[in-house]
Amino acid sequence: MQQFTNPRFVYHGEDALSTLKKLKGKKAMICIGGGSIKRNGFLELIEKNLKEAGFVTKLFEGIESDPSVETVNKGAAAFQEFQPDWIVAVGGGSPIDAAKAMWVKYEYPDITFEQMCTPFGLPEMRKKARFCAIPTTSGTGTEVTAFAIITDYQKGIKYPMADFEITPDVAIVDPALVQKLPAKLVAFTGMDALTHNIEAYVSTAHSCYTDAMALHSIRMIQESLVYSYAGDPEARSAMHDAQCLAGIAFSSGLLGIVHSMAHKTGAAFKNGHIIHGAANAMYLPKVIKFNAGRREIALRYAQIADAINLGGSTVCDKVDNLIGFCRRLNTELNIPMAIQSYGEGGLKVEAGKGIVPEDEFQAKLSDIAANALTDACTGCNPRPINQKQMEQMLKCCYYDEDVLF
Repeated sequence: MQQFTNPRFVYHGEDALSTLKKLKGKKAMICIGGGSIKRNGFLELIEKNLKEAGFVTKLFEGIESDPSVETVNKGAAAFQEFQPDWIVAVGGGSPIDAAKAMWVKYEYPDITFEQMCTPFGLPEMRKKARFCAIPTTSGTGTEVTAFAIITDYQKGIKYPMADFEITPDVAIVDPALVQKLPAKLVAFTGMDALTHNIEAYVSTAHSCYTDAMALHSIRMIQESLVYSYAGDPEARSAMHDAQCLAGIAFSSGLLGIVHSMAHKTGAAFKNGHIIHGAANAMYLPKVIKFNAGRREIALRYAQIADAINLGGSTVCDKVDNLIGFCRRLNTELNIPMAIQSYGEGGLKVEAGKGIVPEDEFQAKLSDIAANALTDACTGCNPRPINQKQMEQMLKCCYYDEDVLF
């Protein structure tokens, strides 16, 4: 038996934010990251809509990119003081993910972080509050997923929370929120969404329900991502819907080792973070090649290539064409191909001049590989992988070498 889970309501399209007026409750805690949501006037509109619905609101702000255990604990304490019956999380993946973790700590103050990170081990939620997610980027899909990523900076590891209990009750996917996104963010989040779809389609947990969402979203991304990067308003609206569909696909279809490696390399190096979407974009072509080493998995990738008309007369041709498609997108979106070319903030630099020196990478390789093997996403990768292979995979991702194993 398999499970397919969505939020109860997904409101999308023009003026979707007005549906906040339909929520019923007394107190709403609004969680945000930086100041762009304020500068663009959307926070004021959100507060206005909630007040029209009869809510008293309180703001928790300053959630950082790659939210920390410390931020989660601070937010949970604010929740305990205010006692909201709705949590409204607004932003990219980081504020929404952090708010999910805060929500768990609010409902169960004595739960440990280790218990929270046990896959599908959370107790029943919604004893105190329900959850509304409003994405302001087009990539993570966290507004419709059962996942959240929290970073332990002391250990240098990103931990994925995974449980259908933290799937939001309401998702509001309003395209107005993404029209002013910086192009670089459009690129990284767009490739994150593409990775969600491709990994969900070949995952051991895929189903006909998740396949339908993933393939349609891939078609939309093929048609819209490059134009969205260039600033086209209609393409940005399309990508906002496409990333939500990708979120629905992977929330039930789950992911694979692209995400495992992205989670464990993101905060591992001392000179800076590897942005999650950029990591996925760099690692995806390598993982496709590795997984396609098994015929039955190669056939799944070939189906994706056929769905977006990439051509090819054999299964191998189609897999190679899919890899080429992903690499061409990286080129068009100015994303590095390898860790050694990853500069500060995702800037593409000369090989060997990136933020991760070769000696640091080699010194940490074994530990990163071991951590990636235990990541929650590894279990549904369609081809099993061992420590030696994971180390080889990471080397290919660092040097942009062919996967031959």
